[in-house]
Amino acid sequence: MRIKLEKKHYQWGLTAFLVILCCFIVFFMLLRADSVGHGLSKLGDAIEPLVYGMIMAYLLCPIYNFTVSRSYSLFNKGKYKFKHDLTIAKVIGTIISIAILIIAIAGVLWMIIPGLIDSIMKVIDILPEAMRSFTAWVDVKFANLPVAKDYLDQISNNITEYAIDFATNTILPNSGNMAAAISGTVFGAIGFFFNFLIGIIVCVYFLNIKDTLSAQAKKIIVAHFKEKTAEEILEGADYTNRTFGGFISGKIIDSIIIGILCFIIMSIFGWEYSLLISCIIGITNIIPFFGPFIGAIPSALLLLMVNPMHCVYFIILIIVLQQFDGNILGPKILGDSTGLGSFWVLFAVLVGGGLFGFPGMVLSIPIFAVIYAYCARALNRRLAKRGFSTNTLDYKVDKYRTHKPRQKRTKPMLKDDLKDIISGYVKDEVTEMTDEEVRQAEDEGHQIMEATLVEFHDDTDTQRQDEE
Repeated sequence: MRIKLEKKHYQWGLTAFLVILCCFIVFFMLLRADSVGHGLSKLGDAIEPLVYGMIMAYLLCPIYNFTVSRSYSLFNKGKYKFKHDLTIAKVIGTIISIAILIIAIAGVLWMIIPGLIDSIMKVIDILPEAMRSFTAWVDVKFANLPVAKDYLDQISNNITEYAIDFATNTILPNSGNMAAAISGTVFGAIGFFFNFLIGIIVCVYFLNIKDTLSAQAKKIIVAHFKEKTAEEILEGADYTNRTFGGFISGKIIDSIIIGILCFIIMSIFGWEYSLLISCIIGITNIIPFFGPFIGAIPSALLLLMVNPMHCVYFIILIIVLQQFDGNILGPKILGDSTGLGSFWVLFAVLVGGGLFGFPGMVLSIPIFAVIYAYCARALNRRLAKRGFSTNTLDYKVDKYRTHKPRQKRTKPMLKDDLKDIISGYVKDEVTEMTDEEVRQAEDEGHQIMEATLVEFHDDTDTQRQDEE
């Protein structure tokens, strides 16, 4: 007898085959974890220029689009039209975008590197004098406390002996390894610079073919998915792009403004290293939540070596700037671009920073915002399908709001007033009753009134006793 296989049987067989194949792949990766890790490292090194180029192209995309749009409109405004107006506009947009990128990087390096070298040299110059001043201060303050002075001298001698021992037994024997590490760092910096140059070239290509790549991606999605599913995928991609673009561009603008404000205030008060410290504050401010404090720690230590009072004033300035950024400037620029609460922002920054370092701290919020939005959308869809409310407030229970506030009882009515109310109610509402029936209803009402008054006075006495 010939067995007839249906389409679902082939689908089940294909699914089972793919599951088994994935299990074998995972088992092989676990068995050869070292080789797989080495291969992934090689792959990461190979695509590193592509990653740099994609990141730079994504950051420069708003500038490129604005320049191309303005240039194209300018070429088509007059009577004479260029034959290759769009191509020329793209060339102009590319040149301006790359020029802005190079100027921004060179400007940041020009502001940081000379100031950093100058600060290091000043610290080296003032460190011996600072140590002598500290020693003289200790001698004056502890002149009448010989025990404490001997204890501090012992600590100082122990530190000196430890430094000599560390230099003799650790640094000198491992000088070859240190030289290798230094040379590795130099070659790493050269490799990074080379990959960065290739990334600029990749960035130019991405900027000019991004529309074509977007059209090809849409074409593949529409070809392989149903119309409704394809629309949902494209809507999700658009939401992801708006979330990432809005957050990153807004955060960069916000950090630039904070850095400029810090430089202006420090220059007005005449504090040292105003340009260097402002650059550090502006760059670290890109990191959400912890950024201002991460930049403030080395900056405060740098000022502490020069003028301790300036260090105190600087810490106060950072607190004021952080409050201004978090409560006024940040909401104005970023708005509700992520849709995350403060707890989820803290959670995303901690997890992203712990897993991927500085890039993870910067990109964790938009990534988590997209994941959060997709999960919320799927959850709301399931709730709506089952007929439940999708409003979170409908599921929120605050225990201190579950009991309504107890209303104060008004002054009890007089017996005669209740009688008049009952009599009027009976006569107004039951007009078809005979006089005998009305009197009978009044009597029943009076009995109910008597019982209600007795119960009310009992409750009032009980309440008064509880309050006393």
